[in-house]
Amino acid sequence: MASPLPRWAPTPSPTRPLWRWGGGTPDAHHPAAGGVGTGWWSLASGVFAWVARGGRHRGTGDDRACGGGVVPAGSGCELQVVVPSSAAADAGAPRAFLTWEDVRVTVAGGGPRGAPDVRILDGISGHARPGEVLAILGPSGGGKTTLLDTLAGRLGPGMNKKGLILINGRQEKLAYGTSAYVTQDNVLMSTLSVREAVYYSAQLQLPDTMPLPEKRAHAERVIRELGLGDAMDTRVGGRITKGISGGQRKRLSICIEMLTRPRLLFLDEPTSGLDSAASYHVMSHIARVAARDDMTVVAAVHQPSGDVFELFHGLCLLAAGRTVFFGTISDATEFFTLNGFPCPHLRSPSDHFLRTINKDFDEETVESSKTQRKTAAEAIEILATAYRSSDYIEKTTNQIVEMKNMDGASFRRREQASFATKLLVLTRRSFLNMHRDIGYYWMRLGIYMGIGVCLGTIFYQVGYSYSSIQSRCSVIMYTVALLTFMSIGGFPSFVEDVKVFRKERLSGHYGVSEFVISNTLSATPYLSVIAVLPGAMLYYLTGLTKGVDHFIYFVIVVCLCCLLVESMMMVIAAIVPDFLMGIIVGAGVQGVMMLNGGFFRLPNELPKPVWKYPSYYISFHKYAVQGLYKNEFMGLSFPSDQLIESNVTISGIQVLKKNLQVEMGYSKWVNLAILCGMMVIYRMMFFAIVKITEEIRQKRGGKRGCVR
Repeated sequence: MASPLPRWAPTPSPTRPLWRWGGGTPDAHHPAAGGVGTGWWSLASGVFAWVARGGRHRGTGDDRACGGGVVPAGSGCELQVVVPSSAAADAGAPRAFLTWEDVRVTVAGGGPRGAPDVRILDGISGHARPGEVLAILGPSGGGKTTLLDTLAGRLGPGMNKKGLILINGRQEKLAYGTSAYVTQDNVLMSTLSVREAVYYSAQLQLPDTMPLPEKRAHAERVIRELGLGDAMDTRVGGRITKGISGGQRKRLSICIEMLTRPRLLFLDEPTSGLDSAASYHVMSHIARVAARDDMTVVAAVHQPSGDVFELFHGLCLLAAGRTVFFGTISDATEFFTLNGFPCPHLRSPSDHFLRTINKDFDEETVESSKTQRKTAAEAIEILATAYRSSDYIEKTTNQIVEMKNMDGASFRRREQASFATKLLVLTRRSFLNMHRDIGYYWMRLGIYMGIGVCLGTIFYQVGYSYSSIQSRCSVIMYTVALLTFMSIGGFPSFVEDVKVFRKERLSGHYGVSEFVISNTLSATPYLSVIAVLPGAMLYYLTGLTKGVDHFIYFVIVVCLCCLLVESMMMVIAAIVPDFLMGIIVGAGVQGVMMLNGGFFRLPNELPKPVWKYPSYYISFHKYAVQGLYKNEFMGLSFPSDQLIESNVTISGIQVLKKNLQVEMGYSKWVNLAILCGMMVIYRMMFFAIVKITEEIRQKRGGKRGCVR
C-alpha cells in the first residue's frame, strides 16, 4: 500500500513506528511497558487512540507485539487521530482550487500631480491546488506580499487591482472559517501567555456546540504541534516586558489561524525569525496538515533553506513585479539551466534563484554558463521573456483553464460562537489585558492620586468666602480638564488593541459591535476606580459641597468624562493608527475643546462664528463643567465682594446665572445625560468608520477568497 505521507516526509523505520510527539516508540511511553514518560502517555491518550479488537485492553502484550513493521488494517493496532467535532463536521466541505489570471496592481505615484501610477504587479497568472503548498519566492520588493494580499482580498488603500481571481471557477467571497491569513507582522496581545492567547482565540472561533473541554484540548494540541509546549505559560511580551522570542511569536500567529483548519491558508513570511530547524518543522507540519485535510496553502517565503524548499509542491518566482517562473521545483531548475543559468553543484536551488534575480546589488554580476557575465536586471529580462514563450506557461494556462471549468460547490459558512459568547470572551480578555498592562490604567491611577493630594492641599478647605467661588470653579475645571487630558496616556496601549482587533476582524473572528461593547464593559471598572479614589481625596480635602449625593454625582461625571475621552480616542485611533500622531491629534482636539468650555472665556464673551457656534456646544467640557457647577453651587450662599457692596449675601443660583453664565433651563442630570449621549455617539462614530473602511476595501478588492 502506498504511503499517505508526502514525498518529502521521512520514511518510517521498518522496526520503529513513526511517533511524532514523544520522540520514541509507543512502548517507550506506555506505562504497562515499564517505560518512562507516563505523563506523555496520558497526554497522548487524549489525542491518539489505539484501536483494540477482540476485547483486548491497551497495554497488553498483544498490542505491543505489533509495534514493529507496517500495521495492517484491522489488526487492532491502527494509530488514529481524534479529530475535533467541528473539523469532522467540515470534512465534506468543498476543496479550494485557486486561480488568478493577468493580475496587475498599481499604486498612485508619489511625485507631482499627474505622475504615472507605480506598477507593483504586472500580469501575474498562476494557480494553487488542495493538498499542496505553493511558494511565492523572490527578492525584497519583488511583489510577494502584494500578490498574497491581492489573492486574499486585503489590498490596502490607494492600491488598484485588475485581473481575474477565482475560487473553484467562480468569483465569490468565502464564508467564515474557509480561509485564514497569517500576516508578516505578529499582531498579538503582549500581556497574554501563549496558552491564554490560543484558548481565547479558540473560544472566539470554534462553535458553541463544541464543548469547552474539547476546545481546550484542541487548542493545546495545536500549540504542541507547532512546538510551543515549553512556552505555554510564558507571556508574549512587548514594549514593557520581554516574552517569547520572535520565532515563537511567528509560530503562535500560525497556531491561532490554524485552529479552524481552513480550506485556504495564506502565509506571509512564515519562516521569518525562525532558525533552519524550526523553519523545517513548522513548514513540514503545515504541509502535512495540507496533505491530510486537502488544504490549499499559499506562502510568500523570503529565504527558505534547502530542506524547507524541498517541501514546496509549486513555485511562483517573482522579480520586479513580473513572473520569472511558475511551475514545479524540478521544472524551475531545468528552466534556469536551459536559459543559461544552471544551479552550481552543492548550492541550494532557492539560493541560486534569488541570487540570479536580485538586482539590488547589480554591481555584483550573476553567473552564467556563457562566456559573458550578466547583471540581475538582464537575467530577469531573459528569464521573464523566455517564460512567456515556453512550454511551462502553456502548461500553467491549461491547468488554470481546467480549474476554471470545475463547477465546485459554494462554501458554506462554518458555525461560529454566538454573539453572547464572543462578548463574554472579549470582555474577559480585555479586562485581563488592562489589568496586566501597567500603562493602561495603573500608572494613571498613581499619577491621579498624586495630583489629588497636590490639589487637595493647595485648595485645602476653601470655605465659603467670596474668594472661594473662584477657588471652587478652579478645582472643578482643573479636575475635569486634567483627568480627561491624561486619558490619552493609555492611547498607546489602546492602539495595540486596535491592531489586534483589525487583524481578528479581517479574519472574521468577531464584529465591531462585540469589540466596542466589550471594551466599554472592561474599561468601566478601572475608570470607576480612577474616578473614586483620587476624586474622594481631592473632594473632601478641598471642602466642596458636603453630601453623599453631591459626591456621587461628582464621581459619575468624572468617570463619564474619562469614558467619553477614551471613546473620542477610539475615533482618532481608527483614523490615525500611529500612536504618536494619535496622541498629538488627541491633545490638540482636547485643547480646543477646553478653551471653549466656558471657563477661560465666559460663554457670552466667546466670538459667535466658529467658537460659540458650533465649537462651544460640541465641547464636552461645557456640559461636564456646568453640571458640576450646578452640583456645587445650588443651595449655597456666599458673602458679596466687600469692596463693592458690604453685608450682602449672594446665593448660589445668582453665582451660576450672573458670574458663570450657566444655562439654568435644565437640571444637572440633563448635563449628565448629554455626556452619556456624546460617549455613545463617539463609539458609534468608531463603528461607522470601521464599517465604511471595510466597504471601501471590499469594493476595491471585489469578491475574493477571503473573510471579512
